[in-house]
Amino acid sequence: MMGDEDTRAKNKEGGEEQTKRKAPLKVIIVVAGLMLVEAVAVVGLVMLTSGGPQQASADELEGQQLADEERLVEIELINDTFQNRNSGQSWMWQTELYLQVRNKNKAHVEKTLEERKAEIAEGVRLIISKAQDRHLKEPGNETIRRQLTAYINDVFGTDAAGDPRVERLIIAKFDGFPAE
Repeated sequence: MMGDEDTRAKNKEGGEEQTKRKAPLKVIIVVAGLMLVEAVAVVGLVMLTSGGPQQASADELEGQQLADEERLVEIELINDTFQNRNSGQSWMWQTELYLQVRNKNKAHVEKTLEERKAEIAEGVRLIISKAQDRHLKEPGNETIRRQLTAYINDVFGTDAAGDPRVERLIIAKFDGFPAE
């Protein structure tokens, strides 16, 4: 009889172990099911309140037109060689100048440049031919840049807001060599 009691005790313990193993598995399945139902409910609620997925459009960004108008562009002003004799010797100055303008002023500047091309070339030539030797040979061309910028601002004027149409004069090349 002792053997029967041992067998019953073992069966009782084994049954408890199986019950203990099944209980956590049932809890995990129930929790996973509840989470799945909750997820479906949340997605359904979001879809109902937002009216479904929205179509994305590739329209221009707000303010894109204003940004395009304010973008800086470069326009070639002059690419020529000018003479200067103020040092007692004749010097030739290879000059390449660009104008940096806002896109909104580009059409006006190009039109003025086309209409007054010879006048502008003469004005630049006069500034260079009358310049003192030390001004022409400055490392940063500060004096020549100031004189040319003042002339350019007179030629192209200001826009409706009162700002100069030319933002900046770019001296891409300003190389002098003695003319012989």
